[in-house]
Amino acid sequence: MPKKHRKFADDCWAVWINGDDTSTIHINDWLNPKGKSYVDIAIHIRGIKSSRSLNVYAPFSVSKEEIEDVSLHFEKTKILQAIFSAAVIVDYKKNPHTSEIAYNGKTVDIVHISTTKFKADQLSRGTMICVDLQELHPYFDNDEAYFIWRMPHKSLDAIFKPRVDVGNAMERLRDLITTPVISEKYGYSIRINESRLLPEEITRIGMFHRQKLKKAAITLSIDEKYELNDSGCYLIRRLEENLYRDYLPSEYNSEDVIMYQWNQNREDNFQGQFNFYYSITRNSVSRGSMLLYMILLLAVGVLGDFISEAVQGLIRLLF
Repeated sequence: MPKKHRKFADDCWAVWINGDDTSTIHINDWLNPKGKSYVDIAIHIRGIKSSRSLNVYAPFSVSKEEIEDVSLHFEKTKILQAIFSAAVIVDYKKNPHTSEIAYNGKTVDIVHISTTKFKADQLSRGTMICVDLQELHPYFDNDEAYFIWRMPHKSLDAIFKPRVDVGNAMERLRDLITTPVISEKYGYSIRINESRLLPEEITRIGMFHRQKLKKAAITLSIDEKYELNDSGCYLIRRLEENLYRDYLPSEYNSEDVIMYQWNQNREDNFQGQFNFYYSITRNSVSRGSMLLYMILLLAVGVLGDFISEAVQGLIRLLF
């Protein structure tokens, strides 16, 4: 039987906009089990001219310096075409804080968060990211806008962290001999605006409970060496390698990426309870087992030669 390793992470995010809006959040997880993982956050705000602030709670510690403004890549229309799945016309940096894009018969603003005075305040169990929208009102030409940024996804880094087995030495030796195949299973849950899992600093904010988040969409990106439980997907597609090449996080290979997307719409529940779960498995051969087998084979080979020479010498003495 293969030896199984199980790891699980349960993250709860919170997103709300102080103002009259019906908005959408997109989370794109760039999973990199052998290195640093990232998460892209995209918030689509309708009615932004009457909204006063954007607030996002991330369930891990992240500094302001670690937040990357990926909207600065949007001067290249190929990247925009990949992200919005449509032909896009862009007026890049039409003013100090925004660009404007036209696609699918509508025009929206893209806010470059790095040019704003946004805050990333540390809470007891995570980080509160806040953007003052009132200061940006003079720069909006449209009543719809996107905020898009990338940051290290430290929860995923934690579950992919290699385990060190410190069990009994004899049990460890037995495992190396009898179970060379290691089956790893990673479970990850994303919950958005689920009060019981959020820290008190968030749940006591009245505006958080009255927010009008309409839809949450999750996109997962992982190479083919891992098997993803995609039973909750409504769309699976391969990453457009040529379009995304200049947009990928560092150390990420576009040739191995498949994107899985979830979409849960709550037409009648403006409280916005969104829950997503996925699991990842990978079967691999233990390096320790392979090394042990090589040592045993070498030992058997040396011992076999020794026995063979001894038998031959004994035969010569007897005959």
